[in-house]
Amino acid sequence: MSDEKPARESIAEDARIDALENRLKAAREREDERIRPKIKGADANYRSGNRVLADLLGGIFGGMVIGWAFDALVGTLPWGLLVGLFVGIGVAFRNIIRAANARPADPE
Repeated sequence: MSDEKPARESIAEDARIDALENRLKAAREREDERIRPKIKGADANYRSGNRVLADLLGGIFGGMVIGWAFDALVGTLPWGLLVGLFVGIGVAFRNIIRAANARPADPE
């Protein structure tokens, strides 16, 4: 059609644009690394839940065993077992409350 040159010619790639793209790429990589979870496997909530379960079961069963052993030695069958059970429950709840009030460890 016409042999005239267009009013705008395509602009060649500028070095500043390349430098900006490289900086953006590096910033994205740093941000991805920063937000990536650092804990592999079980997370802190899972571990604290397991600790609460272990404290609760250990306190109850430990109190029962100690109370039963006391009953076997003294001969007061239900009372030592019951006292040991309630003491074990109390110790378990005390440990759970202590763990809940403790400050979390620094993840780094």
